[in-house]
Amino acid sequence: MAVEVEEEPGSTSACLVSQAACSPGSPTARPSGVANSNLPITRVALPNGQSMPILKTVLTSVCEKNCYYCAFRAGRDFRRHTFRPDEMAQAFLDLYRGGAVKGIFLSSGVAGGAIRTQDRLLDTADILRNKLGFQGYLHLKIMPGVERAQVERAMQLADRVSVNLEAPSTERLARLAPQKVFIEELLRPLRWVEEIRKSQPSQKGWKGRWPSTTTQFVAGGAGENDLELLSTTFYLTRKLRLARVYYSGFRPVTGTPLENQPAINPWRQNRLYQASFLIRDYAFDLEDMPFNGAGELPLDVDPKLAWARAHLSEAPLEINRADLHELLRIPGIGPRGAHAILSARRNNKIHSLSDLKSLGIRTSRAAPFILLDGYQPARQPALF
Repeated sequence: MAVEVEEEPGSTSACLVSQAACSPGSPTARPSGVANSNLPITRVALPNGQSMPILKTVLTSVCEKNCYYCAFRAGRDFRRHTFRPDEMAQAFLDLYRGGAVKGIFLSSGVAGGAIRTQDRLLDTADILRNKLGFQGYLHLKIMPGVERAQVERAMQLADRVSVNLEAPSTERLARLAPQKVFIEELLRPLRWVEEIRKSQPSQKGWKGRWPSTTTQFVAGGAGENDLELLSTTFYLTRKLRLARVYYSGFRPVTGTPLENQPAINPWRQNRLYQASFLIRDYAFDLEDMPFNGAGELPLDVDPKLAWARAHLSEAPLEINRADLHELLRIPGIGPRGAHAILSARRNNKIHSLSDLKSLGIRTSRAAPFILLDGYQPARQPALF
C-alpha cells in the first residue's frame, strides 16, 4: 500500500492542460520519457522504503463551493477545465503504459452537486478497472454529501479512499468552508467506510481487501490550535482506523478571502505529523503531548523528545526490562527497533550502545533516557 504525501484536471495533451487545475504547491516529479515536466505527477512512499510516481489530478477544476482558502473556489477568476470520465481514464492509461506513472489519485471540484460529481469519479474508476484493465494503485476522493451506496462502490474499486475534513470541528469548518457541513457531509462518509468494513468482513474490495482511508486538514487556516487538530486525529485514528491524517499547512492563495492571512510556520506542520505518528504507531495519548497553555506543540523540539525530557531524564528505562509500550517511549526507538530489542533479549542481555546500534537504534537519541544493566551508558554530550 502506498503512503501518499497529500496535496491536492484524457490523451496526454489533456493531462498537460489539467496541470492548471493542480493544487498550488503540489510537488511534481520529472519521470523519464515524459517531455513536459509540468505534469501533476508526485512520488509516494512505499512500505519497503521505495517510492512510485502517481498522477494527482481532478476531473474538473469547476467548483460550486466557496471555500475561503481554495484556489478552485466558485467566483475566483482563472481558466477552468473539465474532462469526461472516459477521456481521463484513457489519458491516465497512456501515461501508465508509457512508464510515466504507476498509479492515480483522482479528485474533482464539485460541479452539479456532490452525487453527480461522485458518479463521474466512480465512472472513471470503473472504466479504468473494468474496461481498460488497470490493476494498479487507485486513490479515489469522496465528495462531501455523497450517498452511502456511492461510498461502498468507491471501496470496491479503489485501494484508498479519502474525505478531506479540512478543519477539526463544525465551528472551525465554518471559517474555512461555510457551504460544507462537518458531521453530515464530511465525517459521516468516513464513518460509513468503517461501518462497511466491520459489517461486511466476508466481502472485500479491490484485490480482496477493503481500501485504507485518509483525510486532510488545512492546518492553520481557521485559527485552530494543535490540540483541536490532534483531538480529531485521535478519534479518526483510534475509532475509524484511518491509515493517515495529512496536514496541509495553510498558504494564502490570491483571489480568495484569506489571501492576506499569513502562511503557517512549516515547523508547525512537521510537529503535527510527528504527533500524529505517536498517536498512530507509538500508543501515545493526547495527555502525553507537550501542549503549552494555548494548546500548541513546541516548535523547537519534537513531541517525543519533549515527553522523554519531562519523564525519563530523572527516571531512565532499563533496556533489558522495558516492555514494548515503554520502549516505544524512548527517543531513537521506533516500532521496528522495539521489536528487534525484544527479540534480541530472548537470547542475551543487551550490554552496550553498540549492541543497540546493531539493532538499528539511533543511540545518540536514546542514550540519555536508558539504562544498560542498571547503568546509564557513557555518551558524548550534545554541544547544542
